[in-house]
Amino acid sequence: MKKISYSILLVSGLAFGQFFEKGKTFTKQDTLKGSNTEFRNFWDVKKYELSVEPNFQQKSISGNNKISFEITKDISNPVFQIDLQQPMKADKVEGNFPITNHKQDGDFIWITTHKKFKKGEKYSINITYSGNPVIAKRAPWDGGWIFTTDEKGNPWMSVADEGIGASVWLPTKDIWSDEPDNGIIMKIITPKDLVGVGNGRLISKKTENNKNIFTWEIKNPINAYSIIPNIGKYVNFKDFYTGEKGKLDLDYWVIDYNLEKAKKQFQQVKPMLKAFEYWFGPYPFYEDSYKLVESPHLGMEHQSNIAYGNGYQNGYLGRDLSGTGVGLNWDFIIIHESGHEWFANNITAKDQADMWIHEAFTNYSEVLFTENYMDKKSSDIYAQGIQNNIENDVPIIGKYGVRNEGSGDMYAKGASMIHTMRQIINNDAKFREILRGLNKDFYHQTVTTEQVEKYISEKAGFDFTTIFNQYLRTTDVPVLEYAQKGTELKYRFVKGVKNLNLPIRFGEYTISPNESWQTLKLKNSDPVEFSKNYYIRYKKI
Repeated sequence: MKKISYSILLVSGLAFGQFFEKGKTFTKQDTLKGSNTEFRNFWDVKKYELSVEPNFQQKSISGNNKISFEITKDISNPVFQIDLQQPMKADKVEGNFPITNHKQDGDFIWITTHKKFKKGEKYSINITYSGNPVIAKRAPWDGGWIFTTDEKGNPWMSVADEGIGASVWLPTKDIWSDEPDNGIIMKIITPKDLVGVGNGRLISKKTENNKNIFTWEIKNPINAYSIIPNIGKYVNFKDFYTGEKGKLDLDYWVIDYNLEKAKKQFQQVKPMLKAFEYWFGPYPFYEDSYKLVESPHLGMEHQSNIAYGNGYQNGYLGRDLSGTGVGLNWDFIIIHESGHEWFANNITAKDQADMWIHEAFTNYSEVLFTENYMDKKSSDIYAQGIQNNIENDVPIIGKYGVRNEGSGDMYAKGASMIHTMRQIINNDAKFREILRGLNKDFYHQTVTTEQVEKYISEKAGFDFTTIFNQYLRTTDVPVLEYAQKGTELKYRFVKGVKNLNLPIRFGEYTISPNESWQTLKLKNSDPVEFSKNYYIRYKKI
């Protein structure tokens, strides 16, 4: 979730991570973290098999990660880059191939070998790690581990790392474009009186040496920042939802004293799934179940392990981010973070600069949920309300190749762009087909902005190029200047990108403004009324 001029969000935040900074100078380290470098581009991660054991008193963690991978091109004597951020340490590095040397330098582990690799060969690297990880100051926005206590003083631990990266604690190939295709196995080791909850399904639990070992499995690809252990005094209850692909298991883990509150509040999950399966297609991870886990921070979209910390209340910590009152009819964290299962987890941006793909569609999922849960009028009111949260500070798309996110406007402005495009398409059946098609045709894939833009234009039968340029790449909002004299309406666009193609419907009329004045003959002299569903500004002159 990220910086949004919603001053309300600056206090409690809707957006995670860092935002694009004007004039920021990027370093070689930024490029190493954010690019598919020569140290990354010859191997593809297939699976992570990891363990993690936190120590509450020492605020430390330890464990290991076996990284299984496939060679993607013939190469000799390569250098592997594994990401592990300071002050975490790699205690042991082993491989099932000859390793000449390994060295930890800053936030990276460099592994050298004098071996010739052939495309298609499969290998693994096993890294034992330990240390005191970065502690989050304002989780989930700044990122890092959380060592806190619940209301009864019991240890409660987790991590949030979308912006800072999973390598803040775990040795990984920490780049969004390479997800482990065959999923993960995660062992969470806890004191005997605590419970460890991870992604996917619990496949085993045992006790050894007065410690619990919980083993969780994800069968599907997963973005690294979604790999999250949760440790606390958890209790579990279950349910199921009959969806488009059959029975979907619903798995809920909450702090023991909140069980009854959770059973009531989490009833919103089924109408959420009904709405999102209608608009986006089947829930993307039936094999791994749907899970909500109470967290010591507000919330995050961890795949099949959604972090929930909204206090069992509707709205966003009891407030309505749209300012209309509509958002108080449902729990923001359940709806928004679950929407990310389709946009962020099913469809993941290859580069952090394209994070709008995650947040614009998910912000708009709130509008679509409202339409199904309430009615179209309420959803339009909500969509219009969130326009007031847009800052137009810097462009939505960030800098590529350096782990840089664009403006927090990727939320409200991105959603407003989609709502505007929906008005232009003017066919909700086709609009729904596009949303479902995105999730089907890019199923479990990482994508670029260009792929998404091209797909929507082709499926809509309308060239949205200038609209994407307007809203993603500039901070200008098109202004429709108009003058009405009797039955004559004069109009033009200002502050639009060159050749902006944004037709506007009102009543029985459709106009296609450009930079020049145009005239429309109206059937009567009634004052024209333009729709607030377009994210443009109107100026009567």
